[in-house]
Amino acid sequence: MKKDVLSGYTPIFPRCKVWISSSSEEGVFGDGKWRLLKELDMCHSIRAAAERLGMSYRKAWGDLKKAEACLNVKLIRKHRGGADGGETIVTEAGKAWIKAYEAFRGEIDKNVGEMFSRHIKKLIKEIEKS
Repeated sequence: MKKDVLSGYTPIFPRCKVWISSSSEEGVFGDGKWRLLKELDMCHSIRAAAERLGMSYRKAWGDLKKAEACLNVKLIRKHRGGADGGETIVTEAGKAWIKAYEAFRGEIDKNVGEMFSRHIKKLIKEIEKS
């Protein structure tokens, strides 16, 4: 390649999606469910968390139930209505999943960044020299 092909290129960076699957289910847990649990932990409402993330209540509820069934753990606890309305709380197990996934994801991002620098940035520098 010639240098002029890359002149004025937009800086690039790596992005990746991560999810955890089982032998029988795809997408048991991943970035979406992690963000949903984090949002739910802040607002205590599946509907509000779903709206903030731009998803339907039905999808949010289905994702949480799927994760609970596949992981065999209660991630949330729902308390129905009453005078002040209901609320949904993230269980201690759910909070542990948030924390563990966040650390897992952080290490992945760090390693992806290092590999990107080692391979892709190196290639760009070599091309720019030529």
